[in-house]
Amino acid sequence: MINKKDKNADRVIRHARVRKKVSGTAERPRLCVYRSTNHIYAQIIDDVKGVTLCSASTLEKDIAVKVADLNKCEAAKLVGAAVAGKAIALGIKAVVFDRGGYVYTGRVEALATGAREAGLEF
Repeated sequence: MINKKDKNADRVIRHARVRKKVSGTAERPRLCVYRSTNHIYAQIIDDVKGVTLCSASTLEKDIAVKVADLNKCEAAKLVGAAVAGKAIALGIKAVVFDRGGYVYTGRVEALATGAREAGLEF
């Protein structure tokens, strides 16, 4: 019998290893990325208070309309710009990027690029 490797379990271990060092504060909160097969989610979190300050995903109605005919990387870039816009409206200019245990390429990189282009500093 062939045992298939659980990639998400490995990702959770990598994410825990990164989270030992990466933490968000009130001055510089954490931009956390979660990537499913069809959607991508981004949250800006203050780890000191344990509060999510703002979030964006491809499931939100205003974003879902825009990404209906885009590919996943372009949708991720749009989500990055949306979460950056919400953060800047709250007065957040700089964040710590938490890639969530994913490899920094493809959709994760596109989300970060979109956030940077919208004015967020990493």
